Amino acid sequence: MAINPANALHRPLTLRDVSEASGVSEMTVSRVLRNRGDVSDTTRARVLEAARTLGYVPNKIAGALASQRVNLVAVVIPSLSNMVFPEVMTGISDVLDETDLQPVVGVTNYLPEREEKVLYEMLSWRPSGVIVAGLEHSDASKAMLRASGIPVVEIMDVDGEPIDAAVGISHRRAGREMAQEILRAGYRRIGFLGTKMPLDHRARKRFEGFVEALAKEGIEIADQEFYSGGSALAKGREMTKTILDRTPDLDFIYYSNDMIGAGGLLYCLEQGYDIPGKIGLAGFNGVELLDGLPMRLATMDACRTQIGSAAARVIAERVDGKGSGGGEILTLSPKLAPGDTLRR
Repeated sequence: MAINPANALHRPLTLRDVSEASGVSEMTVSRVLRNRGDVSDTTRARVLEAARTLGYVPNKIAGALASQRVNLVAVVIPSLSNMVFPEVMTGISDVLDETDLQPVVGVTNYLPEREEKVLYEMLSWRPSGVIVAGLEHSDASKAMLRASGIPVVEIMDVDGEPIDAAVGISHRRAGREMAQEILRAGYRRIGFLGTKMPLDHRARKRFEGFVEALAKEGIEIADQEFYSGGSALAKGREMTKTILDRTPDLDFIYYSNDMIGAGGLLYCLEQGYDIPGKIGLAGFNGVELLDGLPMRLATMDACRTQIGSAAARVIAERVDGKGSGGGEILTLSPKLAPGDTLRR
């Protein structure tokens, strides 16, 4: 686990910092942030912009508790319907159950502006730590996290520069390894189907790594289909039919996740395709729920529970004063499972 001192968090911001940045009194800043009192629109806008730029979040803990932290860990994830994140939460809860800390969940729906709102509200209660999915955030969200003065662990991804600590896998490497395995199996006419590509940065990185590995062997993606909605069996069936109708000579389809991959597998079985002889299929995430399918889909385990556990341990150890000063980077290695849909 590498330590990067440059990522250590600064002291928490105060009203005085916003006062100095906006050029108005602390009392005026307080009025604006509490939405109380008579303050001009110009002054209000100046104060709010200064607070947003600094990443200042007001403290909602009143009275004698104002200088303390509560035993909450803010967990910010993009989705509850995505089967990946309940397993992450299991890992977090299993570790925090052994401490006085309690996870509280906020959902962003993959929207940066929603993440800003969730972080603002959660940080206002002065939690003991934050676990947030992904490395990509708006400038306002980054400012709030940096200014929080508490441990911040970004999870699921290590392909980038974290604000503080990070626990996850390299999605670019995962994409490269899957491409290499597909090529070793002899497939050459390869298609890609992906969902939430504009918003799911981790799926995008896997695709980039996948294309990069193919290109090194002189292979280009033969066809691709993208969809901005969620992951579902029905969508996987629909997209698979579309791409095979359009490019019938494909001999492999790589899906951005197991759920649409499972839909594609069911479609191909119904159509009588020889799997993995005529066409191979692979997804991503290693979702155990799909073990009951007629064939086991080739996939790669995303280390979901382990990521949650490791992130929670970072927070718990820091709160106990036993952890590092910040900057922990823990990279886990997912394992490829060829299943029944990838030639050995």
